[in-house]
Amino acid sequence: MRKETSTNALNEKRLTDTCGMAVALRVIGGRWKPAILCRLAYGRMRYGELKKSIEGISERMLVAQLRELEQDGVVRRMVYAEVPPRVEYEMTELAESMRPMLNAMSEWGNLHRRLNPKESVSEHVEV
Repeated sequence: MRKETSTNALNEKRLTDTCGMAVALRVIGGRWKPAILCRLAYGRMRYGELKKSIEGISERMLVAQLRELEQDGVVRRMVYAEVPPRVEYEMTELAESMRPMLNAMSEWGNLHRRLNPKESVSEHVEV
């Protein structure tokens, strides 16, 4: 955890206070969040299904990313009082409002990959 008064933290706050794109990229940016959102775009998923569908993600990282997405209001976590406990995740209405943006980003990424063949991606997922 970094200090709230560090130059880096102050610069980040200044940027997110004035730039909506910076806020959006903070919420959905990173290595794993786009993959999680792509899977949840197809509907509600259990934790184990998410874990199996995202090759290479560790349990610790999946839990951390899901918590961040939940705190940012784009993923809803539902716990069912069953034995064994069942936990499911789904996109919120706020996340659904991002669908056109996510699709546009996916299309741009595919275009970029075609124009820059050095980029290597193993899958194409429409949101």
